Amino acid sequence: MKREIPGRVVHGGTILSQRRLSGRPLLDFSANLNPFPPEIPWKPDPSTLGSYPDDRYEALREVIGRKFNRPSEEIAVGNGSMEIIRVFCQATLSDGDSFHAEQPTFGEYELSARLAGACEVAEPARARVRFICNPNNPTGALRSAGDLRGVLRQVSSGSAMLFLDEAFIELSEPARSLVSEHDPALFILRSLTKAFAVPGLRFGYGFGDPDLIARMEVLRPPWAVNTFAEEFAILAFEHYHLLEDSRRRIRVEREWLERHLSDLGLVSLLSSANFLLVNLEEPASRLAERLLARGILVRDCASFGLPDSVRIAVRRREENEQLIEALTACSP
Repeated sequence: MKREIPGRVVHGGTILSQRRLSGRPLLDFSANLNPFPPEIPWKPDPSTLGSYPDDRYEALREVIGRKFNRPSEEIAVGNGSMEIIRVFCQATLSDGDSFHAEQPTFGEYELSARLAGACEVAEPARARVRFICNPNNPTGALRSAGDLRGVLRQVSSGSAMLFLDEAFIELSEPARSLVSEHDPALFILRSLTKAFAVPGLRFGYGFGDPDLIARMEVLRPPWAVNTFAEEFAILAFEHYHLLEDSRRRIRVEREWLERHLSDLGLVSLLSSANFLLVNLEEPASRLAERLLARGILVRDCASFGLPDSVRIAVRRREENEQLIEALTACSP
């Protein structure tokens, strides 16, 4: 009997289609990208497109390994973090297995686990795989490294696995990362897309036990990372230290936004990330529509199970000022 295919997860990143529909420029506060990305001296060479990439990605994995002090056999790369989530689930879960994802959180964990045949359980201790996003999307909540090590000890003792999504930690507090932990029960996901604001290139990477990485390498499609994405990623890791300035500037703008949202009577959750979750006293779709009419796109969080909340990215000051002006005009 064929396995039932769940519906697709609703995501943000719809700015191009929204601009086509509206026929005018829009400010995108729906995508959680670094508003202050480092300048990367990348000049794409079209002649490189005449050859296949190295499907083992040896040079790329060596660069990542040097940056994080991990051997290349512990590094996975893929066509965005989405592909790595799917491949991880295919490598670790099968029919009858169970998973747990703390809610509200990124919907791709659940979908990818279900596509692998697993079922969700309410009790984390019963799960074959536990999914944790740190900082969490969409709340921005950041857990301590000590807390996560405690979770890792729990899953290790029960022959389970912890999938730790650190896609936003490079724009938050890298000291909270578990990237230095070498444990067969741990897989860590990262995303270059968010940190360097290059969603169109599609590049994700992760760290795990060599045996797990080897299985994932068999399951991922060949040549998953295109030549341009590989070239950019190598340069980006050479400029990785510049993200410290990004983090500093994001903190300043996030605090500015929090203050001005509060002045408007809007409650935002405490966030350590480059976005804020704002709770409303009305359906999020209504505010999202009013803002869109004023050229501002925000993330309606109904798909996260939060129909009365919107997620707002932290952007540059002049853009954040335009958001506050639009919100002021939208106030009932």
